[in-house]
Amino acid sequence: MALNQEPWLLENGNPKGLTKEHRSGRTAHNRSSSSLRKKSDRTLVSKIPCSLLRQFLLNLQEVILGTKLSVLFPAIPAAIVAESFGFGRPWVFALSLIGLMPLAERVSFLTEQIAFFTGPTVGGLLNATCGNATELIIAIFALSQHKIAVVKYSLLGSILSNLLLVLGTSLFCGGIANLRNEQKYDRRQADVNSLMLLLALLCHMLPLLFTFAAGPSVATVDPTLHLSRASSIVMLIGYAAYIVFQLWTHRELFEAEEDDDLVAEEDQAVIGFWSGFVWLVGMTGVIALLSEYVVGTIEEASDSWGLSVSFISIIVLPIVGNAAEHAGAVIFAFKNKLDITLGVALGSATQIAMFVVPFCVIVAWIMGINMDLNFSLLETGSLALSILATAFTLQDGSSHYLKGLILLLCYIIIGACFFVSKAPFNQPNSVNLGLPTSTEAVFRA
Repeated sequence: MALNQEPWLLENGNPKGLTKEHRSGRTAHNRSSSSLRKKSDRTLVSKIPCSLLRQFLLNLQEVILGTKLSVLFPAIPAAIVAESFGFGRPWVFALSLIGLMPLAERVSFLTEQIAFFTGPTVGGLLNATCGNATELIIAIFALSQHKIAVVKYSLLGSILSNLLLVLGTSLFCGGIANLRNEQKYDRRQADVNSLMLLLALLCHMLPLLFTFAAGPSVATVDPTLHLSRASSIVMLIGYAAYIVFQLWTHRELFEAEEDDDLVAEEDQAVIGFWSGFVWLVGMTGVIALLSEYVVGTIEEASDSWGLSVSFISIIVLPIVGNAAEHAGAVIFAFKNKLDITLGVALGSATQIAMFVVPFCVIVAWIMGINMDLNFSLLETGSLALSILATAFTLQDGSSHYLKGLILLLCYIIIGACFFVSKAPFNQPNSVNLGLPTSTEAVFRA
């Protein structure tokens, strides 16, 4: 039976196809995830006479086997078994991380499938909230266990990896693969994201500067917390304006160019709306379960592997958790489609900095947990220099391999810094200036 004849893929009796409007509304994140998908052979399954069984098997084939990362799905039941039978906690941590890799890519796939039926605007809103669902869910579980340091480290690591590792690898590989072709991209999208990141940096730096300016003899815990919450509200307002700018008023700046190799394969939905919704809810639940395992075993993994929690959270978690998205960005850089690459790297970094971080501060406020934006001097300095280096790299609208190499080297030296850093895990808010923190001042008084 042909794909466009399946009843669950019909809308008002007609095949559900990807119109030009839908194609032009697809984001860089959708394009990036598309590079890791593979076409399924429906010949055998379509011959099953029972329609319900046929529908279930076709959905299973598209959702589970429709990605090049499907070989990693066995890590999910392995992690559940390891946790249930009390195997080594570091094994639970490692298997959970591996299991999160295909799930993150599948969430992007499912939001795109739902967007076929809801339209590009709603699809863009789904992507704006679910694009970094893995990081957000891990952060929420870490907050519920009062592991504020893990929240801060993991979100900071996601920003750094997108700006330096993903963008650096993409520009380097793209430059090497296109030595004879000048690589150009639209500066306007890069400028908008750079401005958003600079606003986020200001909101992150002010609590640190406030604590430092007040001096060690002044209790700054409450004022810093209030300032962080106010800054988070400002960032969320800014992110809402960014979404309006991206999806309505200036959509053309963020529309990813068509890839002729992919459009022919993706001109229609492969699963129905309700099927996509059910799969999305189910996979979000599995992500939540694995995120709980990751948060609960990160300290045991740190002790077993001899790595600090800060290094695992800032370097290991983002690399593994976003591997699918990162690979897609590099693939499109090879194809000299840097607008898609920049949309993935900068868009994800902007979403983390302007939405996920302040959202976590607000959620912690609701939960009665005192999470602020006062990262330590080392973390805040690394963030500031990374944003500035990226902004300078993208200022002229062209690229070559040396720019990518410099960003990669910046990431390597920052990673080395956190590798040798042995900051106390239970003091995430210390300023690390050689002076007692405001909390220590209160205790001494």
